[in-house]
Amino acid sequence: MELAFLFFIAIVVIALIFDYINGFHDAANAIATIVSTKVLSPRIAVIYGAILNFVGALLGTQVAATVGEGLVNVEVVTSEVLFAALISAIVWNLLTWYKGLPSSSSHALMGSLMGAAAFAAGSQSLHWDIITYKVIIPMFTSPVMGFVGGYFVMIGLYWLFHKITLPTINGVFSKLQILSCGYLAITHGSNDAQKTMGIIALAVASYYHTPFHVSGWIIVSCAVAMGLGTVAGGWRIMRTVGSKIVRVKPIQGFAAEAVGGSVLFLTAHFGIPVSTTHTITTSIMGVGSAKRLSALKLKVIGNIVGSWVLTLPITFLLSGGIYWAVHKILH
Repeated sequence: MELAFLFFIAIVVIALIFDYINGFHDAANAIATIVSTKVLSPRIAVIYGAILNFVGALLGTQVAATVGEGLVNVEVVTSEVLFAALISAIVWNLLTWYKGLPSSSSHALMGSLMGAAAFAAGSQSLHWDIITYKVIIPMFTSPVMGFVGGYFVMIGLYWLFHKITLPTINGVFSKLQILSCGYLAITHGSNDAQKTMGIIALAVASYYHTPFHVSGWIIVSCAVAMGLGTVAGGWRIMRTVGSKIVRVKPIQGFAAEAVGGSVLFLTAHFGIPVSTTHTITTSIMGVGSAKRLSALKLKVIGNIVGSWVLTLPITFLLSGGIYWAVHKILH
């Protein structure tokens, strides 16, 4: 069996490992608030989230197309480029998971792919126009949408239910939060799993010299990998998202999940690979600030924002360094 084919198989396997890690790294996104409010137990929540992540991953390929053929020139993508990109993204995900920081798996993967391609074929190999309006601009606008949406939805809920007793509100929104959590889990799957689909489809196109296409086996395998990763859970990050940013009640969890899920639904529809981490985290911040700004834990938020800012440049350089090392070894 030729070395090139073995390298291709290795890339597919590593991509699925990344998808699995993405599942447990980002499991907190969909289920942290429902665990924090004690509507569901952690075990039930991760199973629930895993099933709906799987369902969401089957619902489209628009984001996969953006990642696979929109960010870099397909012709410059080699097995070495993809290998470097995946290893870089995995290293960053594991590091931020260990530190309990809800950084963006999406930006880690995209930054790594862009870095490896740029080191391999120069910056002209990157599609800067698409990167600008589908990566850079949404990196800032989607968190703003999450924060503003969370704030105003929460203000509206306070206004609608201010005369209702707290036990009644908790009872109603404990049930509604199950729906909003499921909605967020589905939209998370439809957004995040597609990014790995794009990488695998890119590997297939590069190896077989065929047009870019997301096949059925790619969709199903990525959906399964993300579902299994979600079952594994991301307990370190879950604690940060679920309680360290702001303490939430069922009504606040419902608002944050509904807003975060809606932002992800819209962006996935238009093929924009935004960060689910950024979106839900800022939705929680917006919901918390509707009560009072002092409810937000600014030191924790500062650490989170710092990891967001660093993700793209660090993974860009890290994947470039890995590509350089692999290329030197193989040639």
